[in-house]
Amino acid sequence: MSFIAPAVSLRSAFLFEGILPMTFRSILPISRRTRFARVAATALLAVLPLLACAAPPAADALVAGKDFALIADGAPFEPRPGTIEVVEVFGYTCPHCANFEPALQAWKQQQKADVNVVSVPAPFGGYWIPYAQAFYAAQSMNLVERTHSDMFRAIHEEHRLPIGGATPEVIARFYTEYGADADDFAALMTGKPVHAKLVAARDFLTRSEVEGTPTIVVAGKYRVLGKTSQDVLRITDALVNRERAALAQRKK
Repeated sequence: MSFIAPAVSLRSAFLFEGILPMTFRSILPISRRTRFARVAATALLAVLPLLACAAPPAADALVAGKDFALIADGAPFEPRPGTIEVVEVFGYTCPHCANFEPALQAWKQQQKADVNVVSVPAPFGGYWIPYAQAFYAAQSMNLVERTHSDMFRAIHEEHRLPIGGATPEVIARFYTEYGADADDFAALMTGKPVHAKLVAARDFLTRSEVEGTPTIVVAGKYRVLGKTSQDVLRITDALVNRERAALAQRKK
């Protein structure tokens, strides 16, 4: 699943157009209509605070095949007992991933300690590979937190790095801005430990039937099928709540 960054769909626009004409048209006399309107307004003001505090849609409200795909024999990428894994499969060269990044980071900051957000670069081949290698090389040097969002900007906004044709040497120069040695970083990109991580990432994508980016996988069981970033994160929240409830039930 891949999607374009937040936009109001035509379907949503039509739904709003369908709702707006359904305003109250009373056949009551004007005086009685006024009293009725005041009562209705008072009732609405009383209810609005409750609506504002309403919980997000329950996980049970989700529809398999529409909101998520159930992964047969699925498993987390990096299992950690007592946590709920949320994997984002991404590519630095993917413009949709670049658009999704700010929303995902904001969502991540709001999560409880039991949510483990894991970034998995997609090794689809071609120009995807060097940047997937770069992610794992940066991870081994504890540079991902400082460089992850900046890498998206360098490619898609600043155009300091190319989408295609980026060599380890070219990419390594970007990481020297964060304290890495260029030769060491380039060597890490093509070394055996990074290759092993790419194989693990490839196997996870295959097992989870990931075909595009960005894709969210929750607990290794659910592949999110939302159409916009808000929709994806709404569904992800509901699935996290489902897994949290299941974990609590198992502890009883």
